[in-house]
Amino acid sequence: MNLKQLSEHLNLSQTTVSRALNGYPEVSESTRTRVLKAAQDLNYRPNLRAKGLATGRALAIGHVIPVSNQHEMVNPVFGDFIAGAGESYARAGYDMMLKLVPDRDETRAYEDIRARGTVDGIIVHGPVINDERIALLSRIGLPFVVHGRSTDVNLPYSWIDVNNRGAFERGTQFLIELGHKRIALLNGLEHMDFAFRRRKGYETALRNHGISIDTSLMRSEEMTEIYGYRAAKEMLARSQKPTAFVCSSIITAIGVRRAIHEAGLVLARDVSIITHDDALSYLENGDDVPIFTALRSSVRYAGSEAADMLLSLIALPQKGPKTRLLEADLIIGRSTGPAAT
Repeated sequence: MNLKQLSEHLNLSQTTVSRALNGYPEVSESTRTRVLKAAQDLNYRPNLRAKGLATGRALAIGHVIPVSNQHEMVNPVFGDFIAGAGESYARAGYDMMLKLVPDRDETRAYEDIRARGTVDGIIVHGPVINDERIALLSRIGLPFVVHGRSTDVNLPYSWIDVNNRGAFERGTQFLIELGHKRIALLNGLEHMDFAFRRRKGYETALRNHGISIDTSLMRSEEMTEIYGYRAAKEMLARSQKPTAFVCSSIITAIGVRRAIHEAGLVLARDVSIITHDDALSYLENGDDVPIFTALRSSVRYAGSEAADMLLSLIALPQKGPKTRLLEADLIIGRSTGPAAT
């Protein structure tokens, strides 16, 4: 069924049906509801090429992925974010464009995308401190939403982020309340904004309880299992070993658990772990009872919300920047217990 046939079935003009399907405000709610129900019942699917020509839009959202020797952007967290975003794009009739570019070509990639008009908006991934991409995208006028925030950027821009600082302050405080004082932080790369904020939260909790900050208990690397294993193995071999670890990824926490087991120690009795958990669909944190005590915030949900935010900005650009701060839930699992005496 095409638009003409749907219009004839409803005894409405093609213009009215098109405006109802595309959410124009001048269409009454009763008419919109009637049109949407008929479209669903009759399995109507718009011709996206024709719709794009009529609206002047590309009906696609871009994701520019820098290929870096320092940070692997395409990872399990990215995969879940993209899955969530893709669901929202599909509901709105939008396609997704992924563009992988070397670090040095990222600026040119955004300018090229804008010049070609191949997408209607961009999701910005992995913001760093004082991220220059925000000023660039603002200048060239391409709608965008940042997954995260960028410290030291003073321009207004749209973002969705987790309260990383608050979450890691809360998680570290939870361990302190269990009697832990030698608490290690296995963080992500700290030029990235999320990791910078997490370290600040960890340090704030220590200071608030009069615990001195020991930089020998802090690491900042790509968040892999082998990183967690090697860092924990080295720290647990010391005479003054940590009694607890705060990890920025459940993947890193799995490596820490392996090191604890190899050292002949018992998780939650001898050494505790609390970790950030993105609620990855392929790597769930246990079943009925979580394996790890975790600061949980679904990255798939964040992807869906970021996509909806960007689609709203594209439809109503006059509304200006949108922001949303998500809170992480503290989930008690089997990886934490009172500090050994």
